[in-house]
Amino acid sequence: MQDTRKALVLFSGGQDSTTCLAWALDRYAEVETLAFDYGQRHRIELDCRNTVRAEIARQFPQWAGKLGADHLLDLSLLGQISDTALTSERAIELQANGLPNTFVPGRNLLFLTFAATLAYRRGASVLVGGMCETDFSGYPDCRDNTMKALQVALSLGLDAPMTLETPLMFIDKAATWRLAKSLGGEALVKLIVEDTHTCYLGERGALHDWGHGCGHCPACALRAKGFERYKAGT
Repeated sequence: MQDTRKALVLFSGGQDSTTCLAWALDRYAEVETLAFDYGQRHRIELDCRNTVRAEIARQFPQWAGKLGADHLLDLSLLGQISDTALTSERAIELQANGLPNTFVPGRNLLFLTFAATLAYRRGASVLVGGMCETDFSGYPDCRDNTMKALQVALSLGLDAPMTLETPLMFIDKAATWRLAKSLGGEALVKLIVEDTHTCYLGERGALHDWGHGCGHCPACALRAKGFERYKAGT
């Protein structure tokens, strides 16, 4: 049975957020999308978003009528106060605290706070994000406990129930590919391969079996390995 609530999807234009968008469109009566420009090196993903939205509306008529407005917020201040491999030209490496220097402190905390503020104004009560603590780089703001705490804080702070849905939280990248196929068949898998962007270095270049990207950054490595396991059925 379709959920009559309105959802707002944190939609970057990557594999995970596209899968989450399809997941939300399959469940909710109306779905809007939101992205953030925070000075990321791979901001080419923001250009991919329009193509992905257009292709979803074109290829999946059962979802087209549910796909509502798109929003892009300027969070360049986050890039200005960050010193990370995602917001400046530097090599990707592990830090002394065990986290990769692709971790942007406070990013998801800010994203979800702004998302909840927008959702409140737009009449949405569900936030959907692609956070995952299975195949991920160890970011603390992607963990389930962080999401649960934020759900409570946002609902209390707005004095309105705000549900945070993270459909990828406990599945790996191979299962994320399988989820996409279960939602939209091979057509959705093909769309994700060809039109989304995940590479941290913002490299489009050649089209690999799993999509565009440099092939060696952590995001590409996870995506490629997951696709290989998905195709192998493991």
